[in-house]
Amino acid sequence: MKNILKEICDRRLQDISQKGFSYGHEIPAERTRPVVPFLPEPGTILEVKRASPSKGDIAPGLDCTATAASYIKAGTSAISVLTEENYFKGTLDDLKAVAGLAHELGDKTAVLRKDFLLEPEEIEIAYKCGADAVLLIARILDTPKLLQMAQKAFELGLSILLELRDQEAVDKAFEVLSLAVKMNSSDKVVLGINARDLKTFTIDMLIPLKIKKLIEEKFKAVSADSRPQTIRVISESGVLDPKAAALTASLGFDGILIGEAVAKDPEHADSYVNSFVNTAKSLRSSKNSSDANSDFWSKIAVKLNRIERTKYRPLVKICGITNTTDAIAAVIGNGSKAKDCCGADILGFIMEPKFARHAQLNQIPVIVDDVKKFCLNNNMEIPAFVAVITMPESYEARKANEYCKIGILDAIQFHGCQEDITMGYKAMRLGNIEQIGELDKILTHGAARVLVDAYVEGVDGGTGISLPGELVEAVSAKTKLWLAGGINPDNVKGIIEKYHPELIDISSGVEKEVGQKDHQKIEQLFNGVLT
Repeated sequence: MKNILKEICDRRLQDISQKGFSYGHEIPAERTRPVVPFLPEPGTILEVKRASPSKGDIAPGLDCTATAASYIKAGTSAISVLTEENYFKGTLDDLKAVAGLAHELGDKTAVLRKDFLLEPEEIEIAYKCGADAVLLIARILDTPKLLQMAQKAFELGLSILLELRDQEAVDKAFEVLSLAVKMNSSDKVVLGINARDLKTFTIDMLIPLKIKKLIEEKFKAVSADSRPQTIRVISESGVLDPKAAALTASLGFDGILIGEAVAKDPEHADSYVNSFVNTAKSLRSSKNSSDANSDFWSKIAVKLNRIERTKYRPLVKICGITNTTDAIAAVIGNGSKAKDCCGADILGFIMEPKFARHAQLNQIPVIVDDVKKFCLNNNMEIPAFVAVITMPESYEARKANEYCKIGILDAIQFHGCQEDITMGYKAMRLGNIEQIGELDKILTHGAARVLVDAYVEGVDGGTGISLPGELVEAVSAKTKLWLAGGINPDNVKGIIEKYHPELIDISSGVEKEVGQKDHQKIEQLFNGVLT
């Protein structure tokens, strides 16, 4: 597979050798504006962006100062200016122009130089051109070079946006944070997690949260004298509409970087700013500084991180739970200790009385409590608990929302609903390739994941029918695969080997009769999952 990041960096080294660090542009002898704090409060970073390797021309006629003026009017905390010339069609002249405009308008908006910086000299050039912060990409810098460049930025009073993507980058980040503490520059570091893989330029909206959880885990393990009191973490890329901005804020990020969407339509940048900032303020004003949506996706992120550190297997959701005995059998799987990843990660309760395998509403809190007690008594990881609804205005849906808000359930799986999702995820049934367009719409709104199932006319679920392979592959090309439909102990191993789903959802495949699970089939299922 083509490594776009390496290609960009190789081309950059060639250009530096031929043109120097200034790329042939005139660099001011001295900086003319004060350094503006970079993202001191939760907010947005809107990007001056003409093109990208993945999308080609985005806004080829973009006027950098007019676009920046729209962003400042919208109330953004910072403006990111791409200065990479070959693939993004930005220049250092853009940086100087935007920084000059920010100065004229009162120096209330920070300016970030976004580029694939490789040497400390480039940071000094950014400083002289008026940048308040520079992007450093951990993936392309070894630790000594990264520390050298961070030190240069701190000496100049600049902030750094340190971009992370994996565990190795997280480890590098804490080296930088330790340096910042020593240099009394803890307020000069923001950690950015890119939903876009810079090697392939594919998007995964759950990556920022997965890496955020690794950061939090690392933070607890690092000695107090080498870490700042707080760490600011932002999500980068992939936000294509204001609903997605609000959804990102609900996950507890301190900021969000938005490029393509606002570059194409700078006059409506305020809708993105308001969606993110208002949601972030609401979240932080609540007593727990979190909500059900954030808690659920955090649990999923932690589970994925744990699994990825051990043997690969998909997450497993056992749906159609109606009683405690079946729920505990699903959690046990084919073993007795969750550290061995041997049981269900999610239990699903169908909360629609028209379905034969629906759960009694008053029994759900009892089942959940019984499962939690069992897990705690046996040193097992507690699964996530999810409601399945199809009618968002029904009494059952309102009850599901209530159960989520008071902590009985973790999320809602919305089947066939058109409403925006703020407390869980959507599920959709696919009957033909044309319906993939509906999946695109859901993903555009910022959905981290979508569960896909086979469509059978006149039947709402539990059919035992599998999704055709061509549709599975079409979904996998767009997002991580959460797959339901026709999965059972006999075919689960083959499905995993062929499609590599991130999550599988099983209901009728482990039943002895509708609404009653077959515990032997559950054990057989997990034998297939784990081998």
